[in-house]
Amino acid sequence: MAKPGHAWSRPPAQQREDEDEEGEDPVDAMIARSGCLEQHRELQHCMAERQDWRHCQQQLHAFGACMARRQQREH
Repeated sequence: MAKPGHAWSRPPAQQREDEDEEGEDPVDAMIARSGCLEQHRELQHCMAERQDWRHCQQQLHAFGACMARRQQREH
């Protein structure tokens, strides 16, 4: 059975192993191109560790702000 590509519940190390086996996840590829990959990974790590997005507000805000800056540069 194929594992889902983009999952909040898998720790980052497991995600990298899965990507090696299945190819890069399209969402991760898009985020990498955005320049916000580090913020995204920090958010993923927090979500995997805490299992509750409400405890990851700092990481969520940092990722959202990075993506917003990226959108502004494109327009």
